[in-house]
Amino acid sequence: MKHRVKLTVIDKKLYPELQRQYCADPNAGACSCYNVGDEFIFERDGDRDDFWHMGLNTLVKTSADPDTIAGGPKMPHCSEAWDAIARYIYTGLQGGSIMRGWMNQENVMITCCSDGTRPVIFKIERLDDSAE
Repeated sequence: MKHRVKLTVIDKKLYPELQRQYCADPNAGACSCYNVGDEFIFERDGDRDDFWHMGLNTLVKTSADPDTIAGGPKMPHCSEAWDAIARYIYTGLQGGSIMRGWMNQENVMITCCSDGTRPVIFKIERLDDSAE
């Protein structure tokens, strides 16, 4: 069985009061690396290994210019986001249970980046493909 992982941006939050209080740029605004609805597909097969390239060029759907999106053809995933999602992506690519007993489905995880003033919320899904 071959395993792929689908990553979807399901929400973005913004806490302007925290940005005003703590950020060097008090008007930094929402994360500019991702948009709600962005989708990415990770594979590890033959010569393709998206995990070890931090998801560079895994973007398959966006409402913005792909060249400006993390995971697009010109920019790997944001390091703060990658730190939060990489373990689940790697587990899914190996066919493992992403979050058994916590989520309704063991092949799904909801997580977010660690930017406390503007977190991005991701849905991570292990996709199981029959052997071809």
